[in-house]
Parts: sequence; structure tokens; C-alpha cells
Amino acid sequence: MSSATTSTSGFTVRYRTIDLVTVATLGVAFGVIFWGWNKAYEPLSDLAVFGYPPSSALLAGVWLTAGVVGGLVVRKPGAAFATELIAAAVSTVVIGGSQWGFSTLASGFWQGLGAELVFLLFFYRRFGLVVAALAGAVAAGFEAVYEWSSYYPDWDWPYKFAHLGFFVVSGIVIAGVGGFALVRALAATGVLDAFGAGREQAVEV
Repeated sequence: MSSATTSTSGFTVRYRTIDLVTVATLGVAFGVIFWGWNKAYEPLSDLAVFGYPPSSALLAGVWLTAGVVGGLVVRKPGAAFATELIAAAVSTVVIGGSQWGFSTLASGFWQGLGAELVFLLFFYRRFGLVVAALAGAVAAGFEAVYEWSSYYPDWDWPYKFAHLGFFVVSGIVIAGVGGFALVRALAATGVLDAFGAGREQAVEV
């Protein structure tokens, strides 16, 4: 008998040990990446090319990638959300922490929830490029709205909508397309053979 339990919708809801370890590992790895990107963000966002303040959201897709990748790899309810939240927590407590303090955890919550809802929308059955891009876009939308009240309460609506647009583009390109490409690259190495993404890659080869 399989150790996995299948819901009436067709997806497995019981986590294997390897699923839990992978979510934690991805979360920690992305948390370190986030921490590094936190340090690079301010000097990059000060460049002249980002002279229009809302356009700095084009750099934000990096912070959305953990949830997309976690969902694409583990493919079970909660994986995208947990991976993103763990990554946010790690980036908050690692040496030097985040310049945004514990509000980073709130960002991880909204970003992870946005990505998770897209995988839920497809009943954890579809994990292609379009789904990855949608997960990145919705995660970006949730985070943008959160940031309007937390970081940019004085912005007028044109600024807010421009910020949302830039954020969604970054979420689609960096977190969605980039996250999908990263999972494919990892699958090609064989490290994801215990997951659907790895098995699909093997079939294609």
C-alpha cells in the first residue's frame, strides 16, 4: 500500500519524509539567497534606470521564487506557502538580518499564499510554465497590495498601479519563468528523481 493519501480531487495530501526535508532545504537555500538579494536591492534600486520609484518592483521577483519552486517540486498542498515562509524567516534571522525586520515574515506569508492559491486552483495537477508564471504573478499581486499599506501609504493610485504592474512582470519573468527553468535544470541533474518533476524529465529524455 502506498504511504501517500489521495484526496477526492486527485492530489496527494500526506507528506513523505523527503517532501518535508525538501521543503525545508529549499526554504533555507532560498532564505540565504533572499538575504543576499536584500543587501543588493538598495544600491540597485538607486540606479538611474529605476528613477521612477514604482519601477524598482522589477527587482522584486527574486523574493517570490521560493514559493513557485517549492510548489513545482513538491506538488502538495502547502508546499509553496511553507517554502516561501521558511525562506522569509531565514532571511530575517540570518547574520545581519533583513533591513525590513520582521515585516519580511508578513511578506513571506502573502507571497507564499499567492503562489499556493494558483496551485490549488489547478488542484495540484498542473505544473507547467503557464502555471508557474501565474503563481509568480499572483504572488506578486498579493505582495504589491501588502506593500501599498506597509511601505508606500502616501503613494497615489497611479503610482500604486504602476508598482503592481512592474511587480507582476517581475513575478512572471523571474519567479515564474525563472523558477520553472530552475526546476527543469535541477531535474536534469537527477536530484529530483523522487518527485514528479524529475520523473517527467526522465520521460522526456
